[in-house]
Amino acid sequence: MTEYPDARIFLVDDDAGVRDALSWLLRTRRLLSEGYSSADAFLAEVSSWHDAPASPSCVLLDVRMPGMSGLALFEHLLTLPWQAAMPVIFLSGHADVPTAVDAVKRGAFDFCEKPFSDNVLVDRIEQALAQSAQVLAQRRQQRDMEARLSSLTERERDVMRLVVEGLPNKLVADQLNISVRTVEVHRSRVFDKMGVKSAVELANALRLG
Repeated sequence: MTEYPDARIFLVDDDAGVRDALSWLLRTRRLLSEGYSSADAFLAEVSSWHDAPASPSCVLLDVRMPGMSGLALFEHLLTLPWQAAMPVIFLSGHADVPTAVDAVKRGAFDFCEKPFSDNVLVDRIEQALAQSAQVLAQRRQQRDMEARLSSLTERERDVMRLVVEGLPNKLVADQLNISVRTVEVHRSRVFDKMGVKSAVELANALRLG
């Protein structure tokens, strides 16, 4: 049973037999896939998206295809701001191995040489999905942090900055020319809005976000 039942795996290969075989293999591992007969078709699909897929995903991409090559498609995918959330695994014939190796150096997740071992390929797909899940989680965390920060008032931001620097309430009050009680109120609101319970936790949240 796969760890990612909602995963999306995109099969981009001009050979219908390869797409069918891969789709069947993935179904036996409880993984769903979507097939595309050309790089152009998949690029047209991706171009209609506003953001990365919401669930973990990866692309199995043939190196050589009529029309746009897999490598040319990969160049387009690299320009997407969320490309890391959709790792690419190249499927290469022996003659294409050097090209696939170069693509890995430039950001592809990996390549599998045809004919490939089913178990090895599925293992790499699972690892790519794990990377995708991690990237998506980080993106959600960052967006949540941005939303929390945007909810702070200007004064709360001032107090937060000084609290994170390690200043006690008395010095924060002196710096901002407000009362210690007012600092305490703002500090409490900052902690509440940021979902933390201490200055250390707040500093860590800002660093990770």
